[in-house]
Amino acid sequence: MSTRQGTRVEASEEELARVRFGPDGLVVAVVQEASTREVLMVGYMDREALTRSLSTGRSWFFSRSRGEYWCKGETSGNRQWVRRVSYDCDGDALLVEVDQEGRGACHTGERTCFYRAFGGSADVG
Repeated sequence: MSTRQGTRVEASEEELARVRFGPDGLVVAVVQEASTREVLMVGYMDREALTRSLSTGRSWFFSRSRGEYWCKGETSGNRQWVRRVSYDCDGDALLVEVDQEGRGACHTGERTCFYRAFGGSADVG
């Protein structure tokens, strides 16, 4: 078990109210490595997943396909330790800055979910 810890982020009700969740109750969350700014993955959060992420210092998401919450890395060991969470100017997207633990963020075993590129170029991962 890891001895690392994430950063608990204090958020006011006013700040949480600025997040515009879609008709399905979800908002997109872009996850970025805090030290390198590399985009690791994209997930979805509802208010509960966002609140869990802020209060625990771990990244939590809502799985649209399974209809349940999941904490990144509980199964794989590739945990994400939250450093900062921001919302965009419209309040309809989140940026979750993390320290990535383990091999990477992608369920395929790659460091980032964005390891493939269009245009005939080789995989970038």
